[in-house]
Amino acid sequence: MLDKNVIIWDLDNTLYRITPEFSHKLDETMARVIIEKLGLDLDFKTALEKVKEGFAKYRDGGELFYRDHHVSIEDFYRAYHEHVPYEDIVPYEGLYDILKNLPVEQYIFTYSSRSLAEKILKKLGLFEIFNGRFYSVEDFGHYKKNESSDVYYDLCKKIKHLPKDCIFVDDSYSNLEFAKEAGMTTVRLFYNTNSSKDKTYIDHAYNGIFAFLEDYMLKNNIKKEQAS
Repeated sequence: MLDKNVIIWDLDNTLYRITPEFSHKLDETMARVIIEKLGLDLDFKTALEKVKEGFAKYRDGGELFYRDHHVSIEDFYRAYHEHVPYEDIVPYEGLYDILKNLPVEQYIFTYSSRSLAEKILKKLGLFEIFNGRFYSVEDFGHYKKNESSDVYYDLCKKIKHLPKDCIFVDDSYSNLEFAKEAGMTTVRLFYNTNSSKDKTYIDHAYNGIFAFLEDYMLKNNIKKEQAS
C-alpha cells in the first residue's frame, strides 16, 4: 500500500518534533490567547487545565472553550496561530536532503494557518521544497482536520490527485480517520510507543519520520543516494 507516488505530509509533529517541553509551551500559548486576546474571564491555571483536557478528550485544545464558553472557532484559530512561538522549533538534521531528492510528488496539509505554515517551513529550511505545495485547513474554509472527510476531498481536488493515489502522513490518529474515509493510504508517525495499534483506519505506523522514509524507499526501490 506504500506504492504511491504522492505523499501528503502533516506539518506539526511530523516534519519536526513537538517535544513535551514545546507541547507545554503551546498549551500555555493557547491559555494566554484565550484570556488576553479573546477576553475570557478565567485565571491562567483554569484556562491551561481546559486546554489540556480538551486535547485529552477531543484532540483539540480549544474544544472546551467552544463548547462551554461559546468561543468562536475562527477567532480562536486566528488568534492562536498569530502567537505560536515557532522560533523555538528545532529542525530535523538531514531531512531537507532526503525530501528534496525524493522522486515523488509531495505536499503539506496542516492545521496551522497559512501564514504560520510559511514561517515554520522557513524555520525548518524546507520552504524551497514546498513553496506552492503547502495548504492549510483555512484554505478550504475549515478550522479543523478531524471533523469530516470533506476537507481531504477538497485538498485532493486542489492538487488534482485522487485520494486512492495519495499517502497521508500525520502524527494524529484523529486526522487519519478522515483521510482514510476519503480513500487515502494512511501513515501514522508516533514517538516512543504506538498508542493506536487498534485503529483499523491506520494502514502503517512508524516511530518517527526517518523510519517511514527508510521503509518507503525500500518498498519503492529508491536508493538512498537518490534521496540524499
